Amino acid sequence: MKRLVAMAMLMFACIAGASNAYALERGTIAEDADSVTPLLNGQVAPKTTLKMADGSPVSLQALTMQKPSIVLFYRGGWCPYCNEQLAQLKDIEKDLVDMGYQILAISPESPERLQEQKLETEFLVTLLSDDKLDTIREFGVGFYLDTVTELKYKTYGINLTKDESGNSVLPAPSIFMLNKKGQVLFSYVNPDFKVRPSADLVLAVAKTLKKEMSCE
Repeated sequence: MKRLVAMAMLMFACIAGASNAYALERGTIAEDADSVTPLLNGQVAPKTTLKMADGSPVSLQALTMQKPSIVLFYRGGWCPYCNEQLAQLKDIEKDLVDMGYQILAISPESPERLQEQKLETEFLVTLLSDDKLDTIREFGVGFYLDTVTELKYKTYGINLTKDESGNSVLPAPSIFMLNKKGQVLFSYVNPDFKVRPSADLVLAVAKTLKKEMSCE
């Protein structure tokens, strides 16, 4: 387990190192996935409002105050890599819940689309809509999609969420682990949407952090 955690920390350092120098420049959408500026360990999650799958508003702060949280940003139910990641998390969700964690999965998709996903799965994961892009922006993981890729997605019938400028925005797939104070204890952000941390690695980090939180 220690080896898995060490690998996770090293992987994060390599992936996020380039953007950490600009990590205070959040609140804006990056020009591309390689330029995102995610929250750093020790920083506090933003006080933003999301929507449940039924469309009702919910405070991110109110959610994270209840129990330690694993916050997952994913592109949408149309993304096979995101669906595979969620499927792998399903294999460990009982272990995570038994340890006291809650799993919050945030995407820029509409509540209506989330409702469809909810009916298609039996996850304990809480699906949340950030169709206003406020949480994605404040976590520093949002980026503009290039025109060529956007047009390609449109041919597949994928309509992406746009910001006030009229440009399509996606989150870089990422995982943040927060304590009940909303502080980031661990994060994994990778601009390559095809690469996701394994369920074993997520579980190993969660176990280690749980021990640390118990000593606080």
